[in-house]
Amino acid sequence: MPARFILICGLPGAGKTTLAKRIEKSESAVRLCPDEWMQALEIDLYDEKARANIEELQWTLAKHLLTLGQSVIIEWGTWGRAERDRLRTEAQALGASAELHYLKQPLETLWQRTRDRGMEEPPPTREDLERSFAAFQEPDEQELALFDPPAKP
Repeated sequence: MPARFILICGLPGAGKTTLAKRIEKSESAVRLCPDEWMQALEIDLYDEKARANIEELQWTLAKHLLTLGQSVIIEWGTWGRAERDRLRTEAQALGASAELHYLKQPLETLWQRTRDRGMEEPPPTREDLERSFAAFQEPDEQELALFDPPAKP
């Protein structure tokens, strides 16, 4: 069985980490989450340059693991179609299957969850979340068809 590249997609508060941890445990996959690395390094979660650098390091590691036959979970949010296309095609070029798990939640649920978790400092405002919601490029059926169906446990 080829390595699995599992991409978790969604806005803050959609449940990406919860799902990724469940898959990590059940599938013995390596989970890569920039928020956790940033917190461990005491980097501001809003530092976009640092986030981009960490994501690039994580992607380099992920590709290496995929070539070794290890399944990898990326939980970056991947708000844009171009980013998801890049990750999918590069993973598939390495011989891995590529799955997209899109978590869609209504704005009100996202707002409640991000407020309740208290992870960001300062906490995001409702307006921040509304801007994110508007900027997010939701995967459509055509894009979803480019990914492999999730493997059965």
